[in-house]
Amino acid sequence: MKSFSEKAISIFDTATADYHLTNDVNATINNPYQEGTIENFLYEKNWIDVVQWHLEDIIRDPNIDPVAALKIKRTIDKSNQVRTDLVEKIDSYFLYLYKDVAPSPTATINTESPAWALDRLSILIIKIYHMHEEATRSDADADHIKSCQQKLDVLLEQRTDLSRAIDELMVELKSGSKVMKVYKQMKMYNDPALNPVLYAKK
Repeated sequence: MKSFSEKAISIFDTATADYHLTNDVNATINNPYQEGTIENFLYEKNWIDVVQWHLEDIIRDPNIDPVAALKIKRTIDKSNQVRTDLVEKIDSYFLYLYKDVAPSPTATINTESPAWALDRLSILIIKIYHMHEEATRSDADADHIKSCQQKLDVLLEQRTDLSRAIDELMVELKSGSKVMKVYKQMKMYNDPALNPVLYAKK
């Protein structure tokens, strides 16, 4: 039976590979998992991350048209808000999953919630995909290949460590030795009532 992190990695790998079938930031997501399931959330999460990864690449073109750059920047801002909302939705899944667990009197709170740890894992999977591409480029010189392979080795080790930490957190939440406490991000710059630049326009 797969651990939760193994399942998440498999879904993230699939979503990343699916995006690269077209490699188009405007491509429509075709989520293969049933709506409302954790699998559906994880696939959507990685898809958002991989699209944003490529938008970040595009916007760094030194010759990009400023108008196009501003449009992409606003797309990235919107994507960040959707990403945050989805992370909070994933955490709501875990809050419900462990709602009947009685916490130990000595229970502690983890430094980050399960969903934010999965957020890091999703982005790490995308890094691994692209670093593997760089480490196997046929048009790159030997120094580039060697450097990227060394970086890839570190990323793969990080995947192992982060996966273990996520699975250990799941065990601790299930046993009650850890408790979840989720704080909403409360981003202010997208809110016209909280961003002084926006509410000053009224």
